[in-house]
Amino acid sequence: MSKNGPGQEGAGELPFTPEYAQKFKDYDPSKFDYTGRCLPQGLTRSMNSPFPIRIVQTPDITAILYEAWNVFEIIHTDGRGHPKDPDPTWIGNAAGKWDGDTLIVDSIGFNDKTNLDTVGHPHSEAMHTVERFTRTDEKHIAYEITVEDSKAFTRPWKNTRTFTLRPDWEIMEYSCEENNKDFYEGHIK
Repeated sequence: MSKNGPGQEGAGELPFTPEYAQKFKDYDPSKFDYTGRCLPQGLTRSMNSPFPIRIVQTPDITAILYEAWNVFEIIHTDGRGHPKDPDPTWIGNAAGKWDGDTLIVDSIGFNDKTNLDTVGHPHSEAMHTVERFTRTDEKHIAYEITVEDSKAFTRPWKNTRTFTLRPDWEIMEYSCEENNKDFYEGHIK
C-alpha cells in the first residue's frame, strides 16, 4: 500500500483520517518498531504473520495460538458479551458466536501500541474488529476482517484472505531476545 494522504485512496488504500494519515506518513521502523523489542504484534499483525497459527475449540471457547511471539487469543463462545469497560490489551477482548458454519468474532478493548501490519498502518484504542472464519472445504478457511476505528479511519474497511489448513505443521517455540542492540542502535534497517 502506498502512503497517499486523505482523499487519494485507490485499490487497497486505507481511509485514514488526516491525523492518522500523517502518523502513517511519519512512521519509520528504523527509529522504533515495537516488535524489535519483543512486544506483542497485536491482533491484525498476528493474523497477517507468515508464521503458523493453531485454532483450538471447546464448547465454551475458541483459542487461537500464534506461533509468532508465543501469544494467544481467547474467544468466548458461551454467549457472554464484552465487559463494560475492558482494560486495553495487545490482542483485544473477543466475544464469538456461530452463524451456521461461520465463527463471528467481535473484538474491542485494544491498546494503541501496535500497528495493523509490518508496513506501519496505525490504529487507535477505539479500534473495533469483526472477524469471520468460514470453513469452505476440508483444507481451507475463508477469513474476513472488518476494521472500524472512528479516530483513525473515515469509514469501516475489510480485508479478506484464505487460510490453508496444514495438519502436518506444528506450532514451534518462538524466541524473541530482549536487548536487541543491532535493531535499536540502527544496525538493522
